[in-house]
Amino acid sequence: MRRPLALALAACLLVAPGGAALADHDDWHEAVSLIGTPKYGDDFRHYDYVNPDAPKGGTLNQVSVGTFDSFNPFIVRGTVAAGLTPTGGLLYDTLMDQATDQAGTSYGLIAEAVRYPADFSSATIRLNPDARWHDGQPITADDVVWTFGVLKGTSPFWNQYYNHIEKAEKTAADEVTFTFDQARNRELPNIIGDMPVLPRHWWEGTGANGRKRDITQPTLEPPLGSGPYKIGAFEGGRSITWQRVADYWGADEPTRVGRYNFDQVKYVYFRNVDAVWEAFKKGGLYDFRMENRAQRWAQGYDFPAFQRGDVKKHTYLQEAGEPMQAFVFNTRRAKFQDPRVRRALTLAFDFESMNRTLFYGLYKRTDSYFEGTELASSGLPQGKELEILETVRDEVPPELFTEPFTLPVYEKPGDERTYLRQASQLLREAGWTPQGGRLVNEATGEAMSIEFLGNDPTDERVMLPYVNALRRLGIDARIRLVDTAQYQALTDNFDFDVVVDIFAQSQSPGNEQREFWGSQAADQPGSRNAAGIKNPAVDKLIDRVIYARDREELVAATHALDRVLLWNYYMVPQWHNPEVWIAYWDKFGIPEKQPAYIGVDTFSWWVDQNRESRVEVEK
Repeated sequence: MRRPLALALAACLLVAPGGAALADHDDWHEAVSLIGTPKYGDDFRHYDYVNPDAPKGGTLNQVSVGTFDSFNPFIVRGTVAAGLTPTGGLLYDTLMDQATDQAGTSYGLIAEAVRYPADFSSATIRLNPDARWHDGQPITADDVVWTFGVLKGTSPFWNQYYNHIEKAEKTAADEVTFTFDQARNRELPNIIGDMPVLPRHWWEGTGANGRKRDITQPTLEPPLGSGPYKIGAFEGGRSITWQRVADYWGADEPTRVGRYNFDQVKYVYFRNVDAVWEAFKKGGLYDFRMENRAQRWAQGYDFPAFQRGDVKKHTYLQEAGEPMQAFVFNTRRAKFQDPRVRRALTLAFDFESMNRTLFYGLYKRTDSYFEGTELASSGLPQGKELEILETVRDEVPPELFTEPFTLPVYEKPGDERTYLRQASQLLREAGWTPQGGRLVNEATGEAMSIEFLGNDPTDERVMLPYVNALRRLGIDARIRLVDTAQYQALTDNFDFDVVVDIFAQSQSPGNEQREFWGSQAADQPGSRNAAGIKNPAVDKLIDRVIYARDREELVAATHALDRVLLWNYYMVPQWHNPEVWIAYWDKFGIPEKQPAYIGVDTFSWWVDQNRESRVEVEK
């Protein structure tokens, strides 16, 4: 799961190195933090956990599932190759670089510094004079301005994310000023730094086919970039090799020193995760994996390479909080629009039995959209949170003021019968009654059917217990598995009943909440609002998060948003792993210390040639 863009966002006071709130906002700042003080000051040379002298060389072998047909991650169309993301990935650098070891903190990269007025109505970035494209040309203010327009015009994600940024203008040879459509939104100067910059001269040039390039279309022509890697050899849909840029302009930037040490990063594509697992056991194709199956972690590492010590397992702890992983109801469909139906379906989910029989008791139930952080709501609303909720009292479930939110807990033998009885009663109240073994809508005569959409055979393992429980309610519940490309197309166009989705949050939420839950995103193809939430109260609470005046208000507003989302039952929360499980072939040098915030930074690793020569891979 990719690290969320939101990790450096917040609606709270920007703070400069040294700890004091930025009193003179028009000063230039090379680092900004939205939670506390930047860890590193003017003497920042490299992260304190990296080996600044880590040797360069070797190949990191990785895998991906499915296929790819595009190197353009900024549009909805196409399936993007591994190594590319909407925030740039390995190919494009961003204006500022989000810290790996501290929440809500960014350091200069393409933009060496940022400044903004006291009312936060705009922000100006100053370009790093060393910043270069891979062809040696400098990254210019014109590139930044052009990129802003392109991202707003072609990417649903960036259009939402930069919704309140009206324009970008070149205001000096090396400066760009971003003007906002409002003042007092304290996160806007910070999220400017998350923007990848694209080479205007390349995208407006002529391709190898003799035609003018078009950034609104998928392409398999390797684009020009500015990041630590460039695209080397590739075979469409089957493999891609990223080549380290030997003269990478940012190699000596503090957030890059001691990182990106592999000469090559190679991804090979497989049809499904079972084939991926076999590739890992064999060696030579897949060097490390973040394990996400408790059964495998508990029992699966018994193959020869592990037994002889060539494969290692390690557990890391992380402090960034846990994502919301859930069965998401598509509320665009009439059968899911009544919250009583969604609550009934939530009652039918037995996590405890699954955790005991499938997950070896290793997982924890998720019960907040901001799990594991101070932003998670709990108990009854009080203080500032209650004050905020009072402004939407008539638009939210009244129970949230009088009852703590809880999920069903299947502990005793009779719990299943109890919760299914409660679910049946809620369904009756919503107009669905049992008729001849089926659940039928009294008004329309429609029988309730729910299709769970997945893209891998292993999805069936976690969906089936829930499907069986729904069938006991008279629901025609079934599972549909499709290939990766079809899954992407169906989910981009919201053509599903229920999917499993993951919403990774930060400790400083802001504009990205609109992309997750905002009404405007609900009908935008490719948006993250998978549930199709169109709720005026949610929109208002998102604004309270974005416009929070300080950390205290941000926490209270996020508590309120979390509570309202939970009580509307837009999705059935699943589970999370409180640890980071990683297994790897013993070919790496690994810094003893790893960043506690994200748990592990695998790009701080390097290939140890002596270790690599000793491991035995299958031929």
